[in-house]
Amino acid sequence: MASSTNLDVGAQLIVEECTTSYSLPPMPDIKVEHQLDTSTEEGPAQSVTMGMKFILPNRFDMNVCSRFVKSLNEEDSKNIQDQVNSDLEVASVLFKALSVHQLAAQGEMLYLATRIEQENLINHKDEEGFTPLMWAAAHGQIAVVEFLLQNGADPQILGKGRESALSLACSKGYTDIVKMLLDCGVDVNEYDWNGGTPLLYAVHGNHVKCVKILLESGADPTIETDAGYNSMDLAVALGYRSVQQVIESHLLKLLQNIKE
Repeated sequence: MASSTNLDVGAQLIVEECTTSYSLPPMPDIKVEHQLDTSTEEGPAQSVTMGMKFILPNRFDMNVCSRFVKSLNEEDSKNIQDQVNSDLEVASVLFKALSVHQLAAQGEMLYLATRIEQENLINHKDEEGFTPLMWAAAHGQIAVVEFLLQNGADPQILGKGRESALSLACSKGYTDIVKMLLDCGVDVNEYDWNGGTPLLYAVHGNHVKCVKILLESGADPTIETDAGYNSMDLAVALGYRSVQQVIESHLLKLLQNIKE
């Protein structure tokens, strides 16, 4: 292990080296709410405005829409239903313009499932070599990750920089996704071209539960980066005491098992 002096000098280098370089394009906001009349006058227009503000945040839940529509008079109901239908058409066009990777990142299951079924894109790579599964893992979309894995997504695929779905999930501390990927038999010690492993990314993010899960699943805490720092060095340099304690406890158990 590096000395404390070296850690003080190299702490910034460790942080920079282990900081994720995964660059996901920004996700466009999908907004389908039209400009509505917000005047204070009471009447059908105001009812429609209030209705749309209530309905739209519920992501086009037609059960919610129906309950609300029934509470209004026939004229208001027709106006609202026309508005909802219009919004659904706009949303459909917008979602069709998104890639399967963006749909996976946003958790748009219906559109994603349709695109994957129609175009066989479940393991399709973007320009960085990222698959829909990797995007979903990076954005914490648990349901999407589960859906993709159940339908043949390959969790072993690596990006151009050897990025993995597991490392992406670990860098954000998405423990449920980490567990799912580990259950699929992915390499817990897979490294990328930054010299980072899933454990190192979890340590860097101060994700204590994630660190514990990885160690219990066989992650090697002695693996070093290209600069010669391991997970304990990183935890100490960043001042992550809880992570440090988890690693120390794991190492003590390993030593006890060796003695026995």
